[in-house]
Amino acid sequence: MAQQRIDPNAAIVELGQIKFGETDLSGVLTQVSELARRTIPGAEEVSVTLLKQEGPHTAAFSGEMALRLDELQYEYDQGPCLEAARAATVVSVPEMAQEARWPEWAARAVQDGALSSLSIGFPIQETVLGALNIYGTEPGAFDDDAVTLARTFAGYAAVALANAHLYDTTVNLAAQMQSAMQSRAVIEQAKGIIMGERRCTPDEAFAVLAKVSQDSNRKLRDVAAALVERAARPAGPKRDRGDTGSLP
Repeated sequence: MAQQRIDPNAAIVELGQIKFGETDLSGVLTQVSELARRTIPGAEEVSVTLLKQEGPHTAAFSGEMALRLDELQYEYDQGPCLEAARAATVVSVPEMAQEARWPEWAARAVQDGALSSLSIGFPIQETVLGALNIYGTEPGAFDDDAVTLARTFAGYAAVALANAHLYDTTVNLAAQMQSAMQSRAVIEQAKGIIMGERRCTPDEAFAVLAKVSQDSNRKLRDVAAALVERAARPAGPKRDRGDTGSLP
């Protein structure tokens, strides 16, 4: 596939200019794989492996061949991208047809047209490891200069991905905290309504909510929200203060 190469310095500058508020972690990963494909000589397809506690997966890829060859490694639980990610090292396969470390995977790679590969491992976060996987369609596609450039690029990419991961985690945490605060607020409102209707204590009001939640198999927050919504409606016929029909 014909591709327009870009200057490595320009690629590194582009990595540093990623605005995390305008994209998510997936978007950053996609940018990294595309920039690597267009920057590193010999690169035909590129992917990014993330290795988390639940296992490895390909988080971004520039072509279907890269995805297939990554997933074969996950299936075999061995291969250059896994070794690179686990050891945070460089793993080169200069002659895929002669590769003896992972012969079954290498044979499949040759069938797919990948005749050489280069994987650069890097840590992203304490519990997340990564690898930049570069596939070439020619034997010996990656000379010493290409390897040096790939290592430099991966170093800058690791910083960008670590920042993106931190930003993504912070945003998710803020959203979870906001949701928790909203849930607590609506539960407190519902308790106040029950206390007013039943002349009971806060603990007794919470016990009423919890029982309705359990009996109706609904989340406590949903029961509380329904009660608050009901209380906001125009008043209907008066009921006895202890009437349990007021609960949703």
